[in-house]
Amino acid sequence: MTVVDAHVHFWRLARGDYAWLTPDLATLYRDFVPDDLIATLDAHGVDAIVAVQAAQTEAETRYLLQLARAQPRIAGVIGWVDFDAGDAAARIAALCAEGGGLLKGLRPMVQDLADPQWLARPQLDPAFDALLRHDLAFDALVKPLHLPALQARLRRHPSLRVVLDHAAKPAIGGDGFAAWADGLMQLAQHPNVLCKLSGLLTELPADADAAAIEPYVAQVFACFGAQRVLWGSDWPVLTQRAGYGDWLAQARALVAHHAAGHAAAVFAETARHCYRLPELPPSPRTEPPR
Repeated sequence: MTVVDAHVHFWRLARGDYAWLTPDLATLYRDFVPDDLIATLDAHGVDAIVAVQAAQTEAETRYLLQLARAQPRIAGVIGWVDFDAGDAAARIAALCAEGGGLLKGLRPMVQDLADPQWLARPQLDPAFDALLRHDLAFDALVKPLHLPALQARLRRHPSLRVVLDHAAKPAIGGDGFAAWADGLMQLAQHPNVLCKLSGLLTELPADADAAAIEPYVAQVFACFGAQRVLWGSDWPVLTQRAGYGDWLAQARALVAHHAAGHAAAVFAETARHCYRLPELPPSPRTEPPR
């Protein structure tokens, strides 16, 4: 079975534009580049990856596009543009032209913005118009408090193709399950909103078992169904909590339980369709353990 990892990060500290990446994040405070991951992808049968922005600069997007041109396993890039800029539409057009088809979407870091209603601002309309014009996805890096604003944005741009990163980062084990689940259900009423099965392990409390994500995964599939969920590793952020193979194995088991018979969609087909990824032949690798 072909596998696409729809959420991977790369960074070089010397680039200097990762404001969130500080020395106290000990295991992450080093360079992570494609050569650090390729052998792992081979070992676990992953054919293609989507590289996702980790810095709020267009320079980092150009860096990821450069990596993608050099490494065929990177099938697409989710970049960043300042949506508040008066010339945001022109900036998006320029990045699309420079990307030569490799730019597949954009992701403002909404979770870090002070205004929880930022997504609903009318002045962002030109940026979202440009996303539609260039057939780009919108990766929504949001938390539950941002879901009403995302709903408002979808009312302004109902045909926007949205990928909800990390299932909107619920506070796993906290008391917000009902509100988060309701927000997800409302978003799922929009047929062009999809959800990534990613990032949940790093939302766990430090003393919680990995199995604690089970009800959250169940809710994701209850809301979106098997055809609108796509798998991602969130490597290397994942490594704070689990190994790449550990999460992939857990995700396979979760999909078998909650979306039996639909692994091909969750692990490849939905990502290919949503991000307009090219068809790629399976990469040479050893078969993952079953």
